[in-house]
Amino acid sequence: MIYVFIFVLTILIILIYQNLNRKIQILERKISDLSKDKVNIQQPLQTFPETHKPEILQNDRIEVQKQVSESIENNSEPEKDWLTPLFDFVKQNILTIIGIFTLVLGIGYFVKYAIDKNWIGENARSCIGYLSGFVLIVTAHFIRKNYSIFSSIITGGGIAVLYFTTTIAFREYHLFSQNIAFLITCAITLLSIFLSYRYNSETLIIFSLFGGFLAPLMISTGQSNYLFLFTYLSLLNIGMLITVYLKSWKSVGWVAFIFTAIYLYFWTVEKTDLTSIIFYIITYLLFYAFALTNYFKTNQLSKLDILMLVLINFSSIIGLVYLFNVLKYEPLSIFPLTFAVVNAFFMFREYQNKKSERNYSVFAGISISLLTLAVALQFKTHLITSVWAIEVSLLLYIWKKTNHTIFKIFFYFLFPLVILSQIITWTEYMNGNKDLIIILNPVFLTSMVVIATVVFNLILLKKDSKEKNETEFFENIFKMICFGIIYFSGLFELIYQLSSENFVIILMYSFLYSISFVTLLLIVKNKLNLTENLVNILIYGLLFLLIAHISSSQIVDAIIKNKIGLNFYFVHLIYILPILYLVLKIIPQTEYFKEKIGYWMVSFVIILAVSFEFYRIYIFSNRVTIENLIQLEEHFSILYLPIIWAVLACGFIFSGLKKNIPELNKIGFSLLGITILKLYFYDVWQMDNVSRIIAFIILGIILLLSSFMFQKFKNMLKNLVDKNEEKNI
Repeated sequence: MIYVFIFVLTILIILIYQNLNRKIQILERKISDLSKDKVNIQQPLQTFPETHKPEILQNDRIEVQKQVSESIENNSEPEKDWLTPLFDFVKQNILTIIGIFTLVLGIGYFVKYAIDKNWIGENARSCIGYLSGFVLIVTAHFIRKNYSIFSSIITGGGIAVLYFTTTIAFREYHLFSQNIAFLITCAITLLSIFLSYRYNSETLIIFSLFGGFLAPLMISTGQSNYLFLFTYLSLLNIGMLITVYLKSWKSVGWVAFIFTAIYLYFWTVEKTDLTSIIFYIITYLLFYAFALTNYFKTNQLSKLDILMLVLINFSSIIGLVYLFNVLKYEPLSIFPLTFAVVNAFFMFREYQNKKSERNYSVFAGISISLLTLAVALQFKTHLITSVWAIEVSLLLYIWKKTNHTIFKIFFYFLFPLVILSQIITWTEYMNGNKDLIIILNPVFLTSMVVIATVVFNLILLKKDSKEKNETEFFENIFKMICFGIIYFSGLFELIYQLSSENFVIILMYSFLYSISFVTLLLIVKNKLNLTENLVNILIYGLLFLLIAHISSSQIVDAIIKNKIGLNFYFVHLIYILPILYLVLKIIPQTEYFKEKIGYWMVSFVIILAVSFEFYRIYIFSNRVTIENLIQLEEHFSILYLPIIWAVLACGFIFSGLKKNIPELNKIGFSLLGITILKLYFYDVWQMDNVSRIIAFIILGIILLLSSFMFQKFKNMLKNLVDKNEEKNI
């Protein structure tokens, strides 16, 4: 009796709370109405002057109507915060929700306690459970007029008690067979749907759907009968579709979609069967129709409708193509092509009507994405990476067309997954698979799909960046990531295809590819709409790549040891072209030299390139063996390197004077100082007499010529200054 008393007391407390809450809300509403009436009474005279101008009023009314109609056409669905009503509902009814949850637990613990004490038998226990559920439902029925939301929650609690009772009676007590248990759960679901319609309660039908989709799990015996399961789920989804069409309860469709997708994917992985293709197609048609319910009524697609169209198309393709791939059926492109035809039908329908550009853009974007995916899958690209990459581009496209934040959120959520999936795809290069042909292999073709979508994304962002500069930093990060995907796709393919060659060749081609890639980005920097900061970063990156390539190349040793031919040295020299183009064309068009360190970096690369290449030419021009290689290196370093540096120093000084760039003068004199110190403190002690005489004479001549040029230019500058002063006088 004590538990019955607690049960009744709980119900009374909740009813009293709801009654007080309702009265407080009524009082607040009345106070708000009184405040509005007071404001209207205090300002009655402000509207009278307008009555003398009926024509103006009429014109204003027409103008306002035009503006409203235009705004509706341009953006048929204003952005709404769809989470706010949910949070408001939870805040206002938190005690009710906790109360009904606690009550259900209390009844469950009471039944368990009674079972432990052997007070009641198994049949009586089940009867108590069913009776408790029906008592809650009947109680909710009598209080529904005054407490509509509260009664919906109470009814949902009663439905939950009925479901749990059936589950326990079947699985624990074995009071009836699986078929009887399934019929009982179906009857409970139908009852809850009927009550939802009867009370016009969206909350209650969501409870019903949860019960309907969880019912198969409640009565499961562990023996998978997928054919029966998905027939039941298809019937449940048909009921969902009818409900949405009649009542416009969109949340019902989303709940059904989430549960159905989970069941389908689990079945696909657990038991790959050709029968599941039928249910995938049925599910696709049902939820495609669900996404278009609002479209058929008002000829408009809301943001959630568009999101459902994207999800149902691509989620269905993932499951269907996975099935075909596992079962070894062909062609894989049949499903994307079929879905593309379905979307193309609505695209042409919108094109003929010419009513909504947004609808046309959505259907066109989905159709083109599916056609692209069909081509990609036909070339055996990786399924998940290709689907996600194309879906990301589609979400970005729809975001730019509709300006709805939800597509932006999904875009930023899915793009990192594309990168992660692409990295996993690249790992196949390292798995020891030697059957990947050049370019036309699944890994590189998948990379090409990702690259194509990345280029498309960059084009969309370029168009948007002309209007907005608020997100420049994040766009630069996004561009760098996109460039990284393109770069590594080519680099890994190159390294894989050269994996059987000598390491020196692999390293050389890798550096040349990297240098060429960065140079190409700098050449097309204006078309890519790169910012100055990004251009400077790329220039610094290119200079570091050049330094690494020049200094780390082992081509001399490889050629001397006959591991590679001399012709590879000329391939190695290709990097000189990017240096010349960088210095003569790219850097003068940028603000790279605003920082003084820029002159030093470029000069260092030039010094390094000239020094190393003269050294290599000197080595190849002599009869070199492994034994005399070290001797030739020392001879070049002692005799020829100071001369080369002195000539370069003169060149820097000459350029600095001619172009009036003091930083080049500093670089020239610094290099000249290093050369003199090297000569006097090291080289002179390592030379023989003849070499010492030659080195001193040549270096002396160079120094005298440098001094002469410096004085000459100094005098020229002085004469120019004097002439300008005379003209001014």
